[in-house]
Amino acid sequence: MPSRALLRLAVTAVAAGSLVAAGALPASAGGPKPPRTTKGPCAYTQTPDDPPVRRVPLPPDPRRTPVRPVHAVLKTNHGPIGLTLNAAKAPCTVQSFVHLIRHKFYDFTACHRLTAYDRLKVLQCGDPSFTGEGGPGYRYKDELPTDLPPWPGDTTGTRKTYARGVLAMANAGPDTNGSQFFLVYGDSGLPPLYTVFGTVDAAGLGALDRIAAGGIQPTPDGPTPPVDGKPVLPAEIKRARVYR
Repeated sequence: MPSRALLRLAVTAVAAGSLVAAGALPASAGGPKPPRTTKGPCAYTQTPDDPPVRRVPLPPDPRRTPVRPVHAVLKTNHGPIGLTLNAAKAPCTVQSFVHLIRHKFYDFTACHRLTAYDRLKVLQCGDPSFTGEGGPGYRYKDELPTDLPPWPGDTTGTRKTYARGVLAMANAGPDTNGSQFFLVYGDSGLPPLYTVFGTVDAAGLGALDRIAAGGIQPTPDGPTPPVDGKPVLPAEIKRARVYR
C-alpha cells in the first residue's frame, strides 16, 4: 500500500487493518554511498529518500538492550497522556521512542489521524510535519506481538485484538518503523503487523476519549459521518518527557 496516502486510505484497506506511516522507506539503490546503519542488534538505518522532518541522530544501539519498563508522558492540550513503555517486549522500539523524546522530536506536534471504524479506533501521532508523511530519517525492525487474543467472534484466526489502551507503532510495511505511533482508544481488530511497545494510563485514556468524542473532520468525498481523518478537536502534543 502506498505510504504517501495516509489520510486517503480506501475503506476496504482500513477494514483490513492498515495503519501506515511514511518517512520510513528503504533508501533507493545507486546512491552515492550506502545509508548509515548502527552496529547493535536494532540496526537503525538512515533513509536518505525520506529525510527527517526534524534532524535527529540515529538512536543508541547497545549490544545489551534494556528490559526494565520506562515511563513517559505526552503533555497535550487535552491533559497528560501517561505511557508505560515495555522494553522487555520491544527494546529497539522503546530505545528509539525515548531517543526521539529526549531530542524533543515530538514537542509541539499534533496527532494527524483519528479513526472511528467498527474495528479500528486509534489516534495516530508522531509526525512533526502534521501531514502523516514525516518521519525521523531512519527505520528499524519490527518487534511484533505474539500473544494477542483473537477478535471475539472471529473464526479465521487471522484478526487479532489491539485492545483499548495499547500503544503501538505505525509503519509502511515490514521493518519500516520510524516515529509515528498510534494510541488505541477502543478495541481494534488488526493483524499482528504493528509493534506493541506500551500502554496508556487512565488519565491518558480520558484524554483520548475527549478527542474521539469530538469527531473527525469531513472530507468532500468521504462518508457521513466521517470515520478516518484529522480530529475535529486538535490533539496537540506540547511536550513529551521520559521519567523513571
